[in-house]
Amino acid sequence: MNISPLAGKLAPASLLINLHQLERDYYERHPHPDHPGERVSFGTSGHRGTPLNGSFTETHILVIAQAICDYRRAQGIHGPVFMGKDTHAASRWAEQTALEVFAANELEVRVQTDGDFTPTPAISLAILEHNRQPGVPRADGVIITPSHNPPADGGIKYNPPNGGPADNDITKWIENRANELLKVGNSGVKRMPYAAALKAPKTRAFDYITPYVEALSSIIDMEAIRASGIAIGVDPLGGASLPYWEPIKKRYGLNLTVVNDQADPTFSFMTVDHDGKIRMDCSSGYAMASLVGLKDRFDIAFGTDPDSDRHGIVTPSSGLMNPNHYLAVAIRYLLNFRPEWPVTSVVGKTLVSSSLIDRVVNRLHRRFCEVPVGFKWFAPGLFDGSFCFGGEESAGASFLRKNGTVWTTDKDGILLCLLAAEILAKTGRDPGAHYLEITSQLGTPHYRRLDAPADAAMKAGLLSATPDAIPNASLAGEPIREKLIRAPGNQAAIGGIKVVTENGWFAGRPSGTENIIKLYAESFKGESHLDQIIREAGEIMKNLAAAK
Repeated sequence: MNISPLAGKLAPASLLINLHQLERDYYERHPHPDHPGERVSFGTSGHRGTPLNGSFTETHILVIAQAICDYRRAQGIHGPVFMGKDTHAASRWAEQTALEVFAANELEVRVQTDGDFTPTPAISLAILEHNRQPGVPRADGVIITPSHNPPADGGIKYNPPNGGPADNDITKWIENRANELLKVGNSGVKRMPYAAALKAPKTRAFDYITPYVEALSSIIDMEAIRASGIAIGVDPLGGASLPYWEPIKKRYGLNLTVVNDQADPTFSFMTVDHDGKIRMDCSSGYAMASLVGLKDRFDIAFGTDPDSDRHGIVTPSSGLMNPNHYLAVAIRYLLNFRPEWPVTSVVGKTLVSSSLIDRVVNRLHRRFCEVPVGFKWFAPGLFDGSFCFGGEESAGASFLRKNGTVWTTDKDGILLCLLAAEILAKTGRDPGAHYLEITSQLGTPHYRRLDAPADAAMKAGLLSATPDAIPNASLAGEPIREKLIRAPGNQAAIGGIKVVTENGWFAGRPSGTENIIKLYAESFKGESHLDQIIREAGEIMKNLAAAK
């Protein structure tokens, strides 16, 4: 991976977006329905794009919002829509556009009081708390965010009444309906002026902050954190968790310092990511350089991304933790310190997460469930309590309350950050020290994720591959145990392949939008063994392309 000379340094003025140009493009660009890059396309986290190339515009939000209205009507969903946005510039404009459509369709809409920002987990919690009430019409939600993407990007995702990310059937329905509306020039879209939408009788301000903050004691031992007096540092990276930390500090009496209280849509305070772009990735040491540099000021420190569904954990013992490492620590701790959790509940993990998680769960004689990439696969299990934890390699996770009932069915970065503080408070050792203990017992994983150039043939070969199409009996000197095109936990299609040996594995998934293959690999035998796995993985994928 090439590292930019700007990586880890404060973003220069030349990298900052032109907000006026971005706003003009949002309102004035009109996507062409026959251009693949300009149609509505829902990936694992909703529709994303940028006004700068016409892939995220007012037109997109108009048709997506109307499609959501049509979907709700078809499904008999008549409760409120809980809607929130993150701190990206396009999120504010998109929220206004969506509200114009929702109000014109006479939907009940709940927006944050004072027009402030709302984390993804707060939306999920609000949906679930509403639907917990007997006899009320079912609610759902919309979060306007492109996650940790660069400042010029925008995104929108839909959460159905189970509170989690919509599954493939739902997103395909919304995507198809939105593109139908796009083809007919938005003629089926209902809309009213924004000023009228704000004053519509069914548009109501809602306090997302207080219920979320008050409920934290049901899932985190906040008293243990308070009593320990540990010094906590927080960098919200200019995101939607910013308004939450002071209420958390005040409510629970924590020794907590917000080291960066800026909310700037250009994200001018960010240090540059590995590739020379501004990206609010709380699992990147380059993007988190400012907080990592302060690690010795605090007993534990952490950050969240713009919609606060991802976490980055910084410890004095290890600096910024690899997300896979922290997931293994969190799972081991929770399985030992949550006695009310059902022993039958399973740990959910994505199939590209570290196999160290498998070893941790097996050591504790519990079960894990391996699913494809995407948090949507965990939502049903977290909802009904059959999953006690769901986590993915990209620093997203959630888990059950202390009594074994559902918390959120979407990722919760605030929660995983506070868990790190609880781990330190209750055990006297930070998560980095726990990780070293785990690896001394179970082995040290060497993990890498790469974006490999790929043409259409290689991508098609991966998507259509079968286990029989991989004749190899070994990988990097070890017998192959499994050749997977479906996830073992739920038999859902991977959208690629995974090949597993005793001490290593690789997975290849073609990107839906770029000419690349996302390659994940891991070895428990060292970096040289990992390099060998990656080399042989490349040959296997080339052969699949040639066979195609």
